[in-house]
Amino acid sequence: MEKLDLPDWMSQLPTELHSVPLRDLAIPGSHHTMTYCLDGSSDLEPNASELLKILKKVFGHFVDDIVERWATTQELNIIQQLDAGVRYFDLRIACKPNDVTHILYFAHALYTTVTVEETFNKVHQWLAGHPKEVIILACSTFDGVDVSDHQSFIAQLIQLFGKKLCPKMARPSLQHCWDHGYQVILSYAHSAASGHQELWPEIDYWWSDQDRTSASKVIQYLDDRLKGKGQDDTLFMSGLNLTPNSDYVAANVLSSIKEMTLAAYPELLAWVKRQHCGQGKGCINIIAADFVGVNQFVQLVIEINRKK
Repeated sequence: MEKLDLPDWMSQLPTELHSVPLRDLAIPGSHHTMTYCLDGSSDLEPNASELLKILKKVFGHFVDDIVERWATTQELNIIQQLDAGVRYFDLRIACKPNDVTHILYFAHALYTTVTVEETFNKVHQWLAGHPKEVIILACSTFDGVDVSDHQSFIAQLIQLFGKKLCPKMARPSLQHCWDHGYQVILSYAHSAASGHQELWPEIDYWWSDQDRTSASKVIQYLDDRLKGKGQDDTLFMSGLNLTPNSDYVAANVLSSIKEMTLAAYPELLAWVKRQHCGQGKGCINIIAADFVGVNQFVQLVIEINRKK
């Protein structure tokens, strides 16, 4: 496998790929990007599973460690993920209940220790040093975020990223983004974004809500979806992540989602190696995974482009 300069891999792709639509490229992403900084002592977010809510109610902070181990899907911080070559970021945004400050955090069962504002400021600074890298920020969920919060947040995003925001369009390519100084595709999965040309609609996220506690179940689901995928210009993300249900967590309470993921990774990486990108049935686009820094996942996804 060719050694890549991962912080700037997009600018190093073969010239013939510069004008290819981003939909036709293989792009590595991280699932639940911000869980590396969950606050283990925070209250559960309203969308947490019923099992966790029951455990929290009965045992209080004695279950904090269990919740954190099963909610943490990343270990690299967002700048380390950028440096590792990740270009799609799954950002679940929330406002804590009864928080009069209306500060926005990220959440996955628990809330993060860092705010949305400070995180996006760091991303903006990183982009300045990597002018040919194009990233996808997928903002979703918005638990506890009211109409006024949305309006303020959208205004902040547009002010922060400014001309770096690629307006929603049919077929952006790397070359098109470079020519116009675009570096950010910002997907905002809420109706509050309507009317803002700088913001993209929700990106299709292939994730089964059924029990996916093994690599074979994840792979079967994605293969079935790919078989039915026709030719189009829409960005989409394949979630290469295991999803334990409440029964699984209860039966493996002393384990963690990391242990579960690492055991499945050999089979998941073998699937990545079989993929190809481009137009037509069976072609992948964005692939997002958990614990993106533990192996060659990111580089394997990037290498799919060189088979095109």
